Amino acid sequence: MRVAVFGATGTIGNALLPLLARRHSVVAVSRRPHESNGVDWAVADATDEGAVRRALDGVEVAYYLVHSLGTSDFEERDLLAARTVAQAAEQEGVRQLVYLGGLGDDSPDLSPHLRSRLETANQLATGSVPVTTVRAAIVIGPGSAGFETIVALVDRLPAMVCPRWVGVRTQPIALADVIRYLEGVCGEGEARGESFDVGGPEVMTYREMIERIARLRGKRRLIVEIPALTPRLSSYWLHLVTPVKASVARPLIEGLRNPTVAADDRIRDLVQFDLTPFDDAARAALG
Repeated sequence: MRVAVFGATGTIGNALLPLLARRHSVVAVSRRPHESNGVDWAVADATDEGAVRRALDGVEVAYYLVHSLGTSDFEERDLLAARTVAQAAEQEGVRQLVYLGGLGDDSPDLSPHLRSRLETANQLATGSVPVTTVRAAIVIGPGSAGFETIVALVDRLPAMVCPRWVGVRTQPIALADVIRYLEGVCGEGEARGESFDVGGPEVMTYREMIERIARLRGKRRLIVEIPALTPRLSSYWLHLVTPVKASVARPLIEGLRNPTVAADDRIRDLVQFDLTPFDDAARAALG
């Protein structure tokens, strides 16, 4: 099949390309030209309908891995991009859209970031092309903003003053496992029009995640919980000690107030493989 990947230069897209290329003809879509690396490249902004339609010419399955975190109006930009791709996919006869969303969509108190992920999924589904949504929590891998933020905290702060979010439960997943799920639903009839939760084999709190990464780094870290310290305030001091920009860290950290645990494991029957333990995933990412 011919498969398009929007957001091909991001952490997920870049890792997904070679896996898809083993079985499919792949066109990677980005806003700037890139070397081929075994796949075709198309230049298109996801909000430019003409460019998107050209990129989708002859495509049967399209992956939507686009987000606008780091801009003040990321929610509006993401909605416009999703609407444009959904309409272009319908016009070009695409048979399946695959979208990577976020867990936590069922909470009535979603952060702006998680709310945007949900609204993007809904916007993609407004067209006639069936959408397969894969919902994940924090991805453990190099280039993952959430993971790299936590690693930077471990490396740079001997003691941390943290808000309540350190006690929130999450189900982190290895980058390698996310892309295996994404590749596994490509062209799969049972996956069309479905939403799947994905997670690693372990559920933990963010505090436990910080402590386990610290052990892998050979460090011990003091964590003091301050309930009055809000996620928004914590995102500002995170900007001082992590490589992630405040404009990116703020919506991510605000989302940590929402539990992100898989509600079902239906996808395990559809795409079968052994999940990567957290420590193994973290070692690979840190290496």
